[in-house]
Amino acid sequence: MEISVMKGVPTLLVDGRPYPPFAYMSYLGEKPYYQKIADAGVHLFCIPAYLGDRGINANSGIRPFRNSIWKGYRQYDFSSIETDFKKVVEADPHAMIIVRFYLDAPLWWEESNPGEATLQKDGTTFRQSFYSKKWQDETAGALLDCMDWISRSPYAKNFVGVHVAAGGTEEWFFHRQQQDDHSPLRTAQFRSWIAKKYRNDKNLQHAWKDPDVTLTSCAPSEIGLEKPEKRWRRPGEEQRIVDTFTFQSETLADNIAFFCKVVKKKSRGRLLTGAFYGYHYFLTDPKAGHGALAKLLKCPDLDYISSPNDYHRVAGEDWPPFAAVASVQQHGKLWMAENDTRTHLTTLLKEKAPGIPPPGWYESGVWVGPEKPETSLALLWKNAARMLAYGYGGWWFDMWGGWFDSPELLDVIAKTNLFYTSFRNAADNGQNTEVAVVVDEALSYRDASLGQLTGEMLRNRYSLGKTGAPYDLFLRSDLSSLKSKAYKFIWLLGVDGLSKAETEKIAKWEKSGITVMRTTETGTVFSSGAQKSAQIQWAPGELRSLYQAAGVHIYVSSNEVCYAGNGWVSLHTVSGGERTIYLPVRSDVSDPARSGFTASGVDSITVTLQPNSTLLLRVKPVR
Repeated sequence: MEISVMKGVPTLLVDGRPYPPFAYMSYLGEKPYYQKIADAGVHLFCIPAYLGDRGINANSGIRPFRNSIWKGYRQYDFSSIETDFKKVVEADPHAMIIVRFYLDAPLWWEESNPGEATLQKDGTTFRQSFYSKKWQDETAGALLDCMDWISRSPYAKNFVGVHVAAGGTEEWFFHRQQQDDHSPLRTAQFRSWIAKKYRNDKNLQHAWKDPDVTLTSCAPSEIGLEKPEKRWRRPGEEQRIVDTFTFQSETLADNIAFFCKVVKKKSRGRLLTGAFYGYHYFLTDPKAGHGALAKLLKCPDLDYISSPNDYHRVAGEDWPPFAAVASVQQHGKLWMAENDTRTHLTTLLKEKAPGIPPPGWYESGVWVGPEKPETSLALLWKNAARMLAYGYGGWWFDMWGGWFDSPELLDVIAKTNLFYTSFRNAADNGQNTEVAVVVDEALSYRDASLGQLTGEMLRNRYSLGKTGAPYDLFLRSDLSSLKSKAYKFIWLLGVDGLSKAETEKIAKWEKSGITVMRTTETGTVFSSGAQKSAQIQWAPGELRSLYQAAGVHIYVSSNEVCYAGNGWVSLHTVSGGERTIYLPVRSDVSDPARSGFTASGVDSITVTLQPNSTLLLRVKPVR
């Protein structure tokens, strides 16, 4: 199993052939659920495994979903892994299983290594320090021993990958208790990082506006003491805290890369590697440590990157991934969306596993699914449509089990796999994404409100999903290499302090006829500053008008979620009613999900949509 770029898109290969990149996972997985998923055609699974004995959310106090594996130095209990493998393989002998290893340290390790743990201000320790080389090395040893055990087990042939996980909610966040690590480890690593960046005391003093600081005396900011202020940090000022945020993010990226390299080396490249990271498009608190995706994308040992979908989980809105997926794909990594979509069958965790959740947690808000089955169906089809149109994968995350346990919902999962396989070799579909959005993952570092102002700017993602035109999302670090041939409109969202190279690139775009729009904390500018507006947030209709002026193809004129690409057009609606979908070229159109209507050689099609529904159409140009 491997990831290979085919026709410009990172593709999962099994035995050298493209394979549907869709998987299934549950914290409380049971054989009947695995059996139904296998019957739906999904044979890629992910199972959880805990090296340590503590839960994934230190704030809530949730208990672990599995017994710990790592009991002492070279002492293990592999029964939890064995149980999970057995359940999956008995349900599906052909299962391909990725193990999500949670690498946070066990309590015994923390107590045995207080100097390698996070040191809190009151002198107590908390789990591992992410700056500890000993934690890295000894955890890697435990991980390798786990891999050895699996390779000697009856399930060796089913073992295809390792998802490395650590920190808050398995997603490589700093736990709140780790954000200010007062251990000498952090200070020492920070000074080493600063020395590489600034090279000498003079450069550091100039950057920090501090004549007394030196490479050997500098220390990271205590970010937990920061009080949110609704302002942007002044350019060239407050560089110490910006450096602290950057350093902490890069530390997490380095840890992910380290463990991926361990897995690749041990397996001689056979096993897939992946991790959660890069939540810059949703999580705007810089203390979390998710601002070094650009660095992680250079890691040769990482195959895929993941995040949940946007947590504004209401019908009628786009739920984009948390990161710049187009950049991830441009660097040859597969994006895997975590479709933890709540349905009318979703139950509370306390009902399924009363000993795991603390009282009052995981009981309201996003943890409750919609009441109506038809809404659940529309939401799953929306997940499927986005993955198919944007060319990435994902797993159906059945958290507590049974969320998808109905024939109608399982049919969505089955058809998603079927459509990927059946329509993969279709001819050129005539669709070009004509809008590119470029974001700066370090934007929140300059945000003295600790993410509030950044969040207001990035809230434009909801409007972007309802313009009637698809868009590609890139990191600012890829701006210089952005292939702009197909784009007619490029939005630099939160990109300020342009370098000379960036300014020259923008000038080339504009000279070639591309409309460039740049929004910063002071407003929006067009055409190299010839037009200006104080506006920061834009409504779908306003963006659509700008697109139309730039010559961008608009598929639908209503403010509804529309996906288009890879031969697919999808429309998600709450109100329902009659809609006309305009195609970029004359095409044959079919409705494979419902074996519904077909139309031949049309450049538009009028459909009647049910309320709370998602329509998925296949389009094939007429040659």
